[in-house]
Amino acid sequence: MEQTCFFLPHDGVKLSELAQYLGAELADPKHTDILIKSVSPVSRAKTGDLCYVISKRSKDELATCEASAILCASGLQSIIPPHIPVLISKNAHAAFAMAGGLLYPTALQPLTLRSDDAGVSDRASVDPTAKVEANVAIEPFAAIGAHAEIGEGTRIGAGAVIGPGVKIGRNCSIAAGATVLCALVGNGVIIHNGARIGQDGFGYAPGPRGMIKIVQVGRVILQDNVEVGANTTIDRGTMDDTVIGEGTKIDNLVQIGHNVRIGRHCAIVSQVGIAGSAIIGDGVQIGGHSGIKGHITIHDGVQIAAMSGVISDIPAGERYGGIPARPVHDFLREVATVMMRSTSAKKTGEKND
Repeated sequence: MEQTCFFLPHDGVKLSELAQYLGAELADPKHTDILIKSVSPVSRAKTGDLCYVISKRSKDELATCEASAILCASGLQSIIPPHIPVLISKNAHAAFAMAGGLLYPTALQPLTLRSDDAGVSDRASVDPTAKVEANVAIEPFAAIGAHAEIGEGTRIGAGAVIGPGVKIGRNCSIAAGATVLCALVGNGVIIHNGARIGQDGFGYAPGPRGMIKIVQVGRVILQDNVEVGANTTIDRGTMDDTVIGEGTKIDNLVQIGHNVRIGRHCAIVSQVGIAGSAIIGDGVQIGGHSGIKGHITIHDGVQIAAMSGVISDIPAGERYGGIPARPVHDFLREVATVMMRSTSAKKTGEKND
């Protein structure tokens, strides 16, 4: 990839220092002083780049690779050409993620209008009753409501709206155009562009003249180190709270309904919809475009395949898929059976023709 002005390469970190930071082993100490400035896929790597491989399928590309170092597990060291230095890691994927963060720290947060951490823009609107700690950056056209509180080191992007009484912790990043209402936000939270947090949930009661709106007077609670993707929406609770647990990562375009409770360190991929009052345990992974019925419980450690429809509780540690979602082995077996029957029917039809 051609370097651009958006993410400039690092000045360089010595391979020995990088190995120590990653908890990796430098296979040959003679490469200690080689400088790493960027990350790259194997196919396009140049001098100064770090790459990683997680399978032997990269062997052919490695033959022409010009990277300054390769990160891999010990079992793959044999496929690395002898002229390329090797960093050995028990978890090369995670180590590569850490390396990318070290080399491109600004890419870990939403892009902002300003590169400095200067305080409140004179074109922002901050209510005089709001409490803003030191080293907070508030960009042009952001609006901070009455009695809102913003912790030290947090950045509020251009055009973002922080509602009355909202409390945002320290070292958070609220990107341009995001809206945060009726919410308590922990430390280290990232909310990407256009996300909508704390709007009222979808609650109506049928009446003789149509639908009667049910008031939504709960909150949204985002615990520490949660990340919310662009244009994702998280509704506030009806009378209880909508809660997103510590360390959970939510992709773009996800809808989370009122009173939903999501545990710690979950991963929720784009276009997932979670209906009101569903309970999601710790460490749950939900594939893209899946739908979760309201008022059910998905227990700890569950994995849900993409494009699944979950309509009932799932026990801890299970892997489910399909519509309706069922144990993934059952789902795959049924898919294989349908495909075999379809192929057989097609062949029979061709013979009859």
